[in-house]
Amino acid sequence: MHAMNRRTDRSDGTGADPRGARDTDVIVVGAGPTGLLLAGDLAEAGLGVTLLERRPAEISNLTRALVVHARTLEQLDARGLADELVAGGHPLTGLRLFGRATIDPTQLRSRFPFVLVTPQFEVERVLERRARRAGVTFRHDSEVLGLDQDIEGVTVRFRTAEGLGSVRAAYVVGTDGVRSTIREAVGLPFPGRSVIRSLVLADVRLAQEPDSPLTFHATGEGFALIASFGGGWYRVIGWNRHRQAADDAPADLDEVRELTRLAVGSDYGMHDARWVSRFHSDERQVPSYRVGRVFLAGDAAHVHSPAGALGMNTGLQDAANLSWKLAAVLRGRAPDGLLDSYQTERHPVGKQALRSSGALIRIALLPTGPGHAVRALAAQLVNRVRPLSRRAVRTISGLGIAYPAGPGAHPLAGRRAPDFRLAGGSRLYELLRQGRFVLITPAGEPGVPQAPASGGDSPRPADDRVVTAFWRSERRTALLVRPDGYIAWATDATAPAARTAALRGAVAHWTGTEDGASIATALTPPAHAADTPAGR
Repeated sequence: MHAMNRRTDRSDGTGADPRGARDTDVIVVGAGPTGLLLAGDLAEAGLGVTLLERRPAEISNLTRALVVHARTLEQLDARGLADELVAGGHPLTGLRLFGRATIDPTQLRSRFPFVLVTPQFEVERVLERRARRAGVTFRHDSEVLGLDQDIEGVTVRFRTAEGLGSVRAAYVVGTDGVRSTIREAVGLPFPGRSVIRSLVLADVRLAQEPDSPLTFHATGEGFALIASFGGGWYRVIGWNRHRQAADDAPADLDEVRELTRLAVGSDYGMHDARWVSRFHSDERQVPSYRVGRVFLAGDAAHVHSPAGALGMNTGLQDAANLSWKLAAVLRGRAPDGLLDSYQTERHPVGKQALRSSGALIRIALLPTGPGHAVRALAAQLVNRVRPLSRRAVRTISGLGIAYPAGPGAHPLAGRRAPDFRLAGGSRLYELLRQGRFVLITPAGEPGVPQAPASGGDSPRPADDRVVTAFWRSERRTALLVRPDGYIAWATDATAPAARTAALRGAVAHWTGTEDGASIATALTPPAHAADTPAGR
């Protein structure tokens, strides 16, 4: 990707305004992890990005997320950020649910075969630094009041301490959380219901250290999650069946101690609570992630219980899916129709996250008698039935996510691309840091578009849309990998003429080097594909 920020005002069939008619290319509303990753991606692609955030710059976000899963780490690795996060966090090679079921991420075929415990503010820190370096314009202390969109763009109205203002762009993305102003502005419903009330959240110090940086137990009378996030501080999230109160009812350290003893058997000598709050957890999802030129991502589009730690991870992966498509459209390499595939691909993933987290929280909430039996049975199945164990860890980690592929597509199309080791010592996710498609073929493949060789087997750009690389092994499959790390196209054809034509056609089709419209066609599934399960 290119660390630059420029305006692309032109009228080229993409629906962009004439030169000078807009202030920026994309407005992102909400400076949480989802908005920061999306804004950084777009700015590194050379687009103008304005990020509006209601909070003043000096006030940090109220963070609840504590876990980064393997697929999210792969997406961060494709941006050169994962290693720093891992170095400062707590990688866990096993998770125990309900004190019995063991989730084993070491079986994952990933550079990150673990669960990383690190606070959300650390994720935001590295993403914000990247976004600022790329040239994103931050406007803190800006409360969005509404928006107006037309055939050529969107104008967002906001209020600051200095008064009223507005900014105009080609597209707007609302990443402004569960109480999204952008969602309300476009009139989208947020159907669903509260699944659990009177959750208590606290940051505390402990006199005794738990056995693991992440502890979760449930008894049916209550549950508690305790996670370390550095500096001697621990985050506690818990629920007590016998103490149900409204969100605005006061909560204190004694209540946190009580629910932790109830669920875990010990309060570990909790003391010095930095803050304690009470909240409820909903299960909700908008019916559409797009309304005209306005998109929703992260908690603005879907929200669910904290079970499984899927919220922040799902939002970050929403951003990774949407950013390269917005960049392709705004740079004239695909028509606006490409953006419809964001709904097709990510809405089922959000629905699956609701189902997975909902199943976990409902098991935790079962009363003691029947709940004990159900939790014990679930633990036995996960621990003893290997296919079920593999499916559970791939679902939670995000590595099992796959997108619908069109009729006749190769079996690999739509699936996540592993971090392949390539000729010359490179690996796939290092190449994805350029923000381009990556074409992987056997060395010396005829018909592969490439720049003049500079010697050796190192990857090289065919142009500014695709990087070509070669297998380190004798593998003959050719793959074209999207900028978000999913396989766009593959072939096992061996006949030279057919293979050469297929390679050239696929690169042109997907990157717009000959026909920019074809990339949208490739991602337009049959009418029933929206119901395709997200995980295979």
